[in-house]
Amino acid sequence: MLGIGMGGFVDGILFHQILQIHSMLSARLPQTSLVNVETSMVWDGLFHAMTWTMTAIGIALLWHATGKRDVPRSGRALLGSILAGWGLFNLVEGTIDHHLLQIHHVVERFGMSGWDYAFLGSGLLLGVTGWSMIGASRANRPDLH
Repeated sequence: MLGIGMGGFVDGILFHQILQIHSMLSARLPQTSLVNVETSMVWDGLFHAMTWTMTAIGIALLWHATGKRDVPRSGRALLGSILAGWGLFNLVEGTIDHHLLQIHHVVERFGMSGWDYAFLGSGLLLGVTGWSMIGASRANRPDLH
């Protein structure tokens, strides 16, 4: 959950706000009128509220897990979990928003492009890397098998 939230924050802050290469509805509402920009801003705010909620749930789950004996307490496991969640975010958000619904694309001015597939590829890479790190962390703790 922390990874889903953090991945969403990176997406929203970097792509939506700093680089301004898309917004939540930029493929559906041309950003050429104040009304469309304001509507997109509301949807971006809802997106950020969702990422904040995922992060808050992740913190609560992490707090709950700290008392369990079978949970590996290592930086590798924590980072691996965050990367796995971030990868899941990129795969789900990229598949739904970029490909199925086409409500926005990674670089909106290009429309559907290689950037949308690269976003999915980054999700796969982050997910595999994260799960590998979690597995390596568990392998170092024989008492968890």
